[in-house]
Amino acid sequence: MNRARGEGSIFRERYRDKRTREWKTSRTWTIKYSYLGNQRKESSGSPKRSDAAQLLQRRLSEIARGRLIGPALERRTYEDLRAMLLNDYKINARKSLERVEDAVAHLDGMFAGMRALDITADKILAYIAARQAEKAANGTINRELSALKRMFRLAQRAGLVLQRPHIPGLAEHNVRQGFFELPEARGVFAHLPADLVAPFEVASITGWRIKSEILTRQKGHLDLHAGWLRLEPGETKNRKGRMFPMTPALRAILEWQLERTRRFEQANGQIVPWLFHRNGQPIKSFRRAWLTACARAGLAGRIPHDFRRTAIRNLERAGVARSTAMAMVGHLTESIYRRYAIQDEASLTEGAVKLAAFHASQATVPVGDVATATRPSAPVTLVRVPYESKGSGRAGKRDERS
Repeated sequence: MNRARGEGSIFRERYRDKRTREWKTSRTWTIKYSYLGNQRKESSGSPKRSDAAQLLQRRLSEIARGRLIGPALERRTYEDLRAMLLNDYKINARKSLERVEDAVAHLDGMFAGMRALDITADKILAYIAARQAEKAANGTINRELSALKRMFRLAQRAGLVLQRPHIPGLAEHNVRQGFFELPEARGVFAHLPADLVAPFEVASITGWRIKSEILTRQKGHLDLHAGWLRLEPGETKNRKGRMFPMTPALRAILEWQLERTRRFEQANGQIVPWLFHRNGQPIKSFRRAWLTACARAGLAGRIPHDFRRTAIRNLERAGVARSTAMAMVGHLTESIYRRYAIQDEASLTEGAVKLAAFHASQATVPVGDVATATRPSAPVTLVRVPYESKGSGRAGKRDERS
């Protein structure tokens, strides 16, 4: 059947048999259509003409909407997007690779084997519902959705998909507000293995991340003479270098750690480059030791990241300028810093004491022309009297105490 001009065509291609040199007709149907002035042919992969007609109609509809998908994009799968995401994290040496791998493992359960085109908003909502049924926290689900969103963003940039599906964000109500008061911190330190005491004490002062920023320090990053502990550019989460000045407490901890390492080197005849180590080797894991120490100190449920909040709160209490504090702990934006500078009950009580002292001082300050500033025993009445404003010639009003 002939089709009108501009509606494309459907046919079965003829080809010459390589062995017999005879002309033969293909079993599958092919479609042909015009896009941006160029003729395109595409096999339907089906021996049914109706399947080819449906494919042609789909292509013509895409062209009418101004976005031709085509067979290459239709073949793109979730696995293609997944590989692109992981490669991006590895190539750029992102510190959060382990976290995104965990997020991707959950996404695999829903989207593995699917075409990218089939990952639509309704499928994503179904994924969210399934994760919530598994009692996953909204914050955890958001991290997984962020990984999926990054997949589509990279794929769109590379021309592998034409558009991204809508990926919503969930409200998070699990903001942690943990702090360590000094007696609590000391209680945990007392139950930690000796090789973990110094790094956790350093974390409580500096607010640096334990696994990626403290346990990775080598002796060369410490300059006791100049009084600095350093993080080199590229070693931090935001890729910027950082320096923390020596406080007396921090110096005492690091000098103790250096002496401990010196004794280990002498006893074992080896050089240890790491500032913090476990029998001369970098410390890779501390989860079990941490949980045990917190349980014995009566602080079960606390997390190492509480030391970061504690350090930031202490900087706020000490009156350190916010820009300086942000540079010390490694926050680029004030909005992120404020998330950590959460006020605890002790800070609020301290604020109430200062406010009470302010009110007490105000009670003895003279007011206006009154010589003695005592609390008035009778209510104060405001009387409005007309007056002439200077230079304006217009009548105004003023308040007087009676």
